[in-house]
Amino acid sequence: MKLKDLEYLVAIDEERHFNKAAERCFVSQPTLSGQLKKLEDELDILLVERTNRQVKMTEVGVAVANQARRVLAETRVLKEIANSHQDLMAGELHVGLIPTIAPYLLPLIMPAIKKHCPNLKLWLHEHQTKILLEKLRNAELDLLILALPVQTNEFAELDLFLEPFWLALPSNEDLIAKNKIDLPDIKKQEMLLLEEGHCLRGQALDICFSAGATEYSGFQATSLETLRYMVAEGIGMTLMPELAVPSHTRKDDPIHYIQFNHPQPSRRIGLLYRKGSYRETTFITLTEIMRDRVEKSLLKRK
Repeated sequence: MKLKDLEYLVAIDEERHFNKAAERCFVSQPTLSGQLKKLEDELDILLVERTNRQVKMTEVGVAVANQARRVLAETRVLKEIANSHQDLMAGELHVGLIPTIAPYLLPLIMPAIKKHCPNLKLWLHEHQTKILLEKLRNAELDLLILALPVQTNEFAELDLFLEPFWLALPSNEDLIAKNKIDLPDIKKQEMLLLEEGHCLRGQALDICFSAGATEYSGFQATSLETLRYMVAEGIGMTLMPELAVPSHTRKDDPIHYIQFNHPQPSRRIGLLYRKGSYRETTFITLTEIMRDRVEKSLLKRK
């Protein structure tokens, strides 16, 4: 049994199409099909049902593909242990981030990481929290950057920063006359929120509930940028995490951003990794680099 055969099986399981799986693995379709047949003969089981219309994994095929992912991930870990033996800040890391953090945090931290860790290569993966946790659990990812806490105690965590929320509202709202607002100021307001699956949605709903605000009915956004466009169109207002708030705005901008008075509603951002990871020292060092960069950025907004 070869690792390449396991890679082919995982590609078939995820693509459910032989040609697409072959393209992904940079081999011909006959080569991929032939190696799959050899793997099935070696295991003496049928892994994939082949029809003219579709590729369907058998029940045991799915189980073997899931185990193959773990084997491939652990193989990568073995290589990384060897590569980073002399330099803990070298080698590769697969880092997962949630969509409400990635576009705003990465421009801040990547230059600093590159400067301090020139031999460290980061592969970045953006998914919602549920998918990230599963990929971390299966060793497909090494490290997550997301909102804490998560509903599991199986991973180790490191605090990165506390990110306040701002109120983003269109220029036709009376609240724009205020420099800062209190939570009761948004009582009975209808707030534009993200769709199900985003952890930020739950956090925003908790804030709305405590303030006496409600969700705007009939609409849920797929991203913070969609929310921003809806606010710009004068549809309603929303809660925006501070890193997503522009550092400079003009008076004629269609969106106004207002800070909350203390205690400010906020979310806790941190790192998550598998307990006992051999890269724990690497993660701690990365946290210190990122924390310093973010704190300086947030301090400029005060």
